[in-house]
Amino acid sequence: MLQIRFNRLQTWSPDSSITGGAQTNLTTPTYTLVADSASEPNAVQHAVSALGGTQAGVVAHSISKPFTVTAVKPKVPKTLGPINSVTGVRNGTIPKNTHWIIIRKGVDCSSVDTNQLATVRVQIDVPAGADSYDANSVRAMISFLVGILSEESADLGDTVVTGVL
Repeated sequence: MLQIRFNRLQTWSPDSSITGGAQTNLTTPTYTLVADSASEPNAVQHAVSALGGTQAGVVAHSISKPFTVTAVKPKVPKTLGPINSVTGVRNGTIPKNTHWIIIRKGVDCSSVDTNQLATVRVQIDVPAGADSYDANSVRAMISFLVGILSEESADLGDTVVTGVL
């Protein structure tokens, strides 16, 4: 299970073996991860080095067909601005710290158009200060995200493939 903690330093330490969610045409999919080099210093990346279960036609990571997951934290975390001494309200809007999870998978589009890149981006915007003032609500949001993606895994896969929502 992927572990993401946004309340202090970002900790991204997925297990070396990930059990995939249920998907049509995939039987008990598993993915073996190895550490990889991210292109940005504020990111950590892993590559899928091996596949388990029945995943006909799917290949693990290679240079020509990447299969990676990257976690990115803000380069410069934002903090809350000062409180106006007259009004007692913060000046301006509350800034957000943006975190990303990016999955890249090399795919074939046809017998002649090969090695295109499919991408999933999950963006998480956390208002500055919420990480310390309301950390459990932030954690609950992440818990719900992982749970709904896990529960709806096959439906999401079917929707992306068929276009039917």
